[in-house]
Order: sequence, then structure tokens, then C-alpha cells
Amino acid sequence: MTSSNLIPDSSSRPSAHPTDEHFDVVVVGGGNAALCAAISAAESGASVVVLERAPRAERGGNSAFTAGAMRVAYDDVQDVLDIVEELSPEQIRETDFGTYTQEQFLDDLGRVTEYRTDPDLAEIIVNDSYATLLWMKKHGIRFAPIYGRQAFKVDGRFTFWGGLTIETIGGGQGLVDGLTAECERLGITIRYGCRATSLVRDGDRVCGVNYRSEGKVSEISCGAAVMAAGGFQANSAMRAQYLGPGWDLAKVRGTRFNTGDGIRMAMDVGAAPWGHWSGCHAVGWEYSAPPFGDLRIGDSFQKHSYPFSIMLNADGKRFLDEGADFRNYTYAKYGKRILEQPGQFAWQIFDGSLLHLLRDEYRIREVTKITANTIEQLVTKLEGVDSEQALRTINDFNAAIDTEQPFNPNVKDGRRTTTLEVDKTNWAVGLHEPPFHAYRVTCGITFTFGGLHIGPDASVLDEDTQAIPGLFACGELVGGIFYFNYPGGSGLTAGAVFGRRSGRAAAQAALTARSGASDVLTA
Repeated sequence: MTSSNLIPDSSSRPSAHPTDEHFDVVVVGGGNAALCAAISAAESGASVVVLERAPRAERGGNSAFTAGAMRVAYDDVQDVLDIVEELSPEQIRETDFGTYTQEQFLDDLGRVTEYRTDPDLAEIIVNDSYATLLWMKKHGIRFAPIYGRQAFKVDGRFTFWGGLTIETIGGGQGLVDGLTAECERLGITIRYGCRATSLVRDGDRVCGVNYRSEGKVSEISCGAAVMAAGGFQANSAMRAQYLGPGWDLAKVRGTRFNTGDGIRMAMDVGAAPWGHWSGCHAVGWEYSAPPFGDLRIGDSFQKHSYPFSIMLNADGKRFLDEGADFRNYTYAKYGKRILEQPGQFAWQIFDGSLLHLLRDEYRIREVTKITANTIEQLVTKLEGVDSEQALRTINDFNAAIDTEQPFNPNVKDGRRTTTLEVDKTNWAVGLHEPPFHAYRVTCGITFTFGGLHIGPDASVLDEDTQAIPGLFACGELVGGIFYFNYPGGSGLTAGAVFGRRSGRAAAQAALTARSGASDVLTA
């Protein structure tokens, strides 16, 4: 036996420094899922501390960088009105909210993940989505319909499409600010600039968290810990290791602090890896954006009006069906397709007749954009592109459109091309009317799909599918929910649903351990 076999697991050894303090529940992370977990634990009677690695100015994890859309199942307009801020009678009259039933939500989760999503976790997300948004509203989060980005006005009426209707007022930053304010109101301690480094165990039970702040290592003892520190998308080495070659070149849409710490810490104490470790959520992103997200710009580096465009790569060729489905069901997988192109970029090109449909993110100053009054002029301005082939591609596209089918941005209109190597199946509009606009995009990674295995109560499971006592997880570092793709708005919803569950379960575990009773909390 070598000497290394005699070294005990460091997470089980007594710490080299004394325990500084005790809380019932320690939450590691500071985004939507983490703060929902903290609020849920506190309202369940636990004392709670949140360890946020980022400084206060960069708080909120990836949640702060989102547009705040949250996918939720609802049966009718009244369900929507019960969640959102009060709408005027005129808004209600001119809006078709439709329905988005639990069956539709579950079907979307299954379809876009190629039916690999964990059925138990998926069902919990869907069934709890509506109640969770009402719970968030009770705790001060404000919601509104996503006019503009998810509903176009046609014939004087807004129609919502793609199963995505509701967003948080103020976007992701408004969500983080609202949850933070509620944590402060409930007396939850939030510590910024505190990087959790390892979990402490007493036998099999997690009983503490080590963290580093201002060069000092400290320990907090606890009855339970909740891991909510995001995926590993901000760790270029892990991206290359698990996602594959080239992924170290992707830009990161959100926070620079999600480097896989929570996943590593949990696996160090026996947590099982789970889910699609070679998969991620990645989108078309501004080519000149910085390596990590910029809170000043937020989510506006995204370029998500591509269903109305054609996209050309460096060879001057189209490489995907821009109109395969609503944006909500394709955007999270098209970033990978862009990364696979020569030079890791593409140009989105729009006809002048469609410019009014472009989302606000196309109008920011920080954008790589060209315009031209003729297609011949345009292709010569597409930096890095074979202009002769680009012109042939555009002319072939224009000639292949079934112009008998009317264009309608609110439905999958079936206006398509035929005979092309890569056909466009909806929203095919020829490039005829100037001015023509083109936007250069690359790949922006949002979060990774691989993570920890959890049970229905958000307890972290080991490789024998047994719960690790005192350890829970929620948010992006949960594996098994998303594979290959992602229905827009379901990430924040999943984080809030399992944040609420993990906080409640962690509080129950902590208070039961503290009292020695088995029935401290009722369901």
C-alpha cells in the first residue's frame, strides 16, 4: 500500500482552523436559485447565510444577465393576470395570451431534449411552475407579459407564441434585486466576495462549509448546505475537457464566477455526476463582445431575431434552417452550430422590410453591423466571407421561396424554400428591399447541462442513488434536466422551483438534526 492510500479524505478531516460560527442552512451561490433557496429555508424557520463568490457589484450569478423570461404553465388569461402586474382593459382586449398547459410544457421539455430529460424532475418543474411564480410574487417579485419580444402585433392584436409569456420586471437584474431585498427583509445574511472551497462532513453528513474571503480561510458549521453556484461555463479548461475541442474559444454570456466550484465540492464528498456533460446552452452572441458578460449591457449582446434572417458562414454558405421553429426552441442549440463554422462566426442578414421586427438588442451601440442598399454591395462588406459564394447563396435563396404562402411572424407560417441543400421551413423572406442589414455573431455559452444528480426534494444523490445527508442542490449545477437543447425561459423556472424545494428540505433537515426530533416541520 502506498502512502497516498493512507491519506484520509480532506473533506472528512477536522478543519485546520476552528469553526467560526453556525447557521442552520448555508447556501453557496447568489443567483435566482440560490436566493429562492435562502428565502424558502428562512420562511421554514431556519437561520440562513448565503455565500456569494462575486463582489456585491457583480452579484446575482447568471441570473443578473438574463432578460428575466420564465416559462410557466397556465390554462387561461386569468391565470396570467393573477401573476402579472395589473393590465389595462385595453391591453387585455388586444392580447391573445392563449393557453400553455402542463401537458404542453412537459411535451416541449421532452421534445427539445430528445426525450432524455429526467421525467421526475421535468414533471416537478412543470407542475410547480405556476405555484412557484405565485410564491415569488408573494415575496416581492414583479412580473409582466413579454410584449415586443414574444408577441407581435398583427391586425391590431398581440398574439403570444412559443409558450413563453411572462418575464420579471427589470429583467434579470430586477429579479436579483427583488430577491436580495426579500432576503434582507427576512434577516438572511448575504456575504459577498466569499468563495466556498470545500464541504465539511461528520461521518456521512455534511455539517459545514469552508470558504475563503480576503485571503482568510474560515468555516461555517451548519445543519445542511445547498449548492447553487452555477455550472462550469466560465472555466475554459473544463469546457474543453467536457464539451470538446473549440469550446475554450466560446464567449461567456454571463458571470465570470461560475467555474464549477459547487459541482466539484459536492463530487468531492461522493455526489454522482449526472446529465449531459458534453452539452450546454449556447446562443448567437455579438462577435465583438468581451470574454465574459457585461452587466451594463446585460443580455443585449444576444442576437435572437435570426428566424427572420439568413445566416452565412465564412464560406458564404447557409449552414442551418433559421426558421426550423420558434426562436424559443432553437436559440440554445444554434450557438454550437455557429462555433462549428470556420472562424467561429456567422453573419445574420435581414431584408429591409423586416427591420421593424428586430429585437431591441440589435439597436445597441456595441454591435458589429453593416448596411447596404444592394446585395452586391452588402456581400463585399461581409468581413471574412467569400463574397462571390455569398452572392450565389443569396440569389439561390431568393429564387427558392414559395411566395404563395403569406408571411406571419406569430405562427410557424410554412413560408419556405424548396430545392436548396439547406431549406428554410418558416419565415422565408427574400432579400429584395433595401436597406439590407447584417450582424456578425459568434457563440456565447450560457450554462452547462452536466451536473449533480438530485432527488425530488433536491437532495444530492451519490452513485448508489442514496441521498447524501445534509446536502441539497438547485440551479444550473443540477444535471439531468436539459439535453441537447432547451425551451426558452425554463432555466429560471427550474432554478426557482428547485430553489424553493431545496431550501424547504434543507431547513427541515437542519432543524430535525438540531432538535433530534423527526417531525419538527410539517409538509
